[in-house]
Amino acid sequence: MVQFVVGNEGKGKTRYLLEQANTAIKEASGNVVYLDKSSSKMYELNNRIRLIDLSKYPLKSSDEFIGFICGIISQDHDLEKVYADNFIRLAKVSDDTLDSVISEIDNISSLYHVDFILSISKDKEELSPALQEKVIEAL
Repeated sequence: MVQFVVGNEGKGKTRYLLEQANTAIKEASGNVVYLDKSSSKMYELNNRIRLIDLSKYPLKSSDEFIGFICGIISQDHDLEKVYADNFIRLAKVSDDTLDSVISEIDNISSLYHVDFILSISKDKEELSPALQEKVIEAL
C-alpha cells in the first residue's frame, strides 16, 4: 500500500510523518525505515526506526531511487513500513513521471508486503485522481 501526506511547504507534513512513524513502530512486528534528506530528525524518531540520510547516496534519478528501495527491501526481510519525507525531491521525480513512479512503488509494495507512506509538497487537487485516492492526510 502506498499512502500520501500532502500539503504545501510549512504545513506540518514532516511533523505528521514523524508522529506516524513513531506510532507505527510501537505496533510493528517488523522493521520501520524513515528516508530523509538529512539525519537531523534522528533524535525525533524512536531508536528502533532506521533513519536513512539519502544525501549520503548519489541518487540521480527516480529509477535509481526505485533500485535503492529494492536494495533496502532485499536486505531486510522483516521490513513493514517505509516513510519518506519530501518524496518528490528524495526520489528525483518530475511532475510528469509522478504517477508512473508511484505505480512502480505500488507494485513493489504488493510484491514484498511493505507499506510506503510518503509526504508530497502539493495540494491534494494538484494530484491525479488515482493518486488523490491514496491521500491519508491533506494539510
